[in-house]
Amino acid sequence: MPETRARIAEFDPVWDRITREAEDAVAAEPLLGGMVHVSVLHHATIEGALAFRISMKLSNGEMSEQILREICDEAYSSDPSLARAARADIRATFERDPACHRFLQPLLYFKGFQAVQSQRVAHWLWGQGRKDLAFFFQMRASELFGVDIHPAAKIGQGIMIDHAHSIVIGETAVVGNDVSILHSVTLGGTGKEDEDRHPKIGDGVLIGAGAKVLGNIRIGNGSRIAAGSVVLEEVPPCKTVAGVPAKIVGDAGCDQPSRSMDQKLTGCNCSS
Repeated sequence: MPETRARIAEFDPVWDRITREAEDAVAAEPLLGGMVHVSVLHHATIEGALAFRISMKLSNGEMSEQILREICDEAYSSDPSLARAARADIRATFERDPACHRFLQPLLYFKGFQAVQSQRVAHWLWGQGRKDLAFFFQMRASELFGVDIHPAAKIGQGIMIDHAHSIVIGETAVVGNDVSILHSVTLGGTGKEDEDRHPKIGDGVLIGAGAKVLGNIRIGNGSRIAAGSVVLEEVPPCKTVAGVPAKIVGDAGCDQPSRSMDQKLTGCNCSS
């Protein structure tokens, strides 16, 4: 067992940490033992745990857990980038959310993380031409988590969605790497136009609670969007915008506000 643990720690430190934390959780709260074992400790890999967690959450009377588990297993087996992105999302949540004290928490408890992982599988299905199944994943994630992300939307890695109430991300939206999004954010269109109609969010962007970014506009790398803003025009890199409609109110203060999570308009410190 020590040799096995050492190999896991070497090749998958995120999964090793999750399993260690799961064992500690069971010891501290035996009543959670069944859930923690079936969700984490019964699985040899993070891919297996993710497939189980997604399928258990999204299953209903119309689609069984077993069928969804087979779909998720196929997705993780076919595209290793899905699990790599999940690991990055766990690290991002742990590093940026002061309410997250363990790697275990997003996997078991955080609906923002779970919704994004569900969308990643749905996006894989979309790319395989299995669009009706992808829409089923979208529907169930929206019903269950209150997070509505179109299967065609392109989501980077290192994503942290905090609280995750009422998140909407449209079909042609693109979200870069290391982006932080707070609750009630919309990345939407401006009307009934077809084709490319949703925002393109650069790397390292911080989007505050209740912000609406509308139309096929580019939000530059390292920008900040203040809470409650309505963004209708492109935002240059490393700028802060605020207001309705949003205007540039200053520099972002660093190249990755998403990591500092500083939402004050006086600048931010990205040394963390």
